[in-house]
Amino acid sequence: MDVSELRQDYQIGALDREHMAADPFRQFDVWFKAALSSKDLREPNAMTLATAGADGKVTARTVLLKAWDEKGFVFYTNYNSHKAHQIAENSNVALLFPWLTMERQVEICGRAEKVSLAESFAYFASRPFSSRLGAWVSHQSSVITSRSLLEMKFDEMKRKFANGEVPLPDFWGGYRVVPETVEFWQGRTSRLHDRFLYSRQPEGGWNLERLSP
Repeated sequence: MDVSELRQDYQIGALDREHMAADPFRQFDVWFKAALSSKDLREPNAMTLATAGADGKVTARTVLLKAWDEKGFVFYTNYNSHKAHQIAENSNVALLFPWLTMERQVEICGRAEKVSLAESFAYFASRPFSSRLGAWVSHQSSVITSRSLLEMKFDEMKRKFANGEVPLPDFWGGYRVVPETVEFWQGRTSRLHDRFLYSRQPEGGWNLERLSP
């Protein structure tokens, strides 16, 4: 299959300096609300998380944004997972929101740190019963011989917590990505895309620059 001719000319929108917010969080709020209202975009909170351990080997996977504010962007996972081990060795990570149907993407680069136990508990308690059970069942990233082992463990946990009260596992919780840079990308015709980069300044505040496509 020849994919070299697969291409699309982006013509939906434009991004101008005068319309950019003073900081990336307010700009993200504008774009995220637009993504939520889009009828063509599934799971607008889905984001690619790229991590690298001490050996420098990079891995990437899709996780879900579950909270964000001016402190950073939060996702939840198993603290024994491969991504968690890499973050423990190297807290520098990147997030990417690929809002392809809107011809937009947002890239966030920064440092990942664990959220508080209270934050993890509050979110865990809000999850559906089956999702809370799933957190106990999966030893994330470990090798298993068959799916039936997961299903057996799930049935075991369902019986164990039949009263509906599922405690927060001590190996499960959230990370907050504290951004150092945030880039907003808008596709444009002829591949002359609009790119704006917010960079955190040492003295506080953010610097905004247009990047060449």
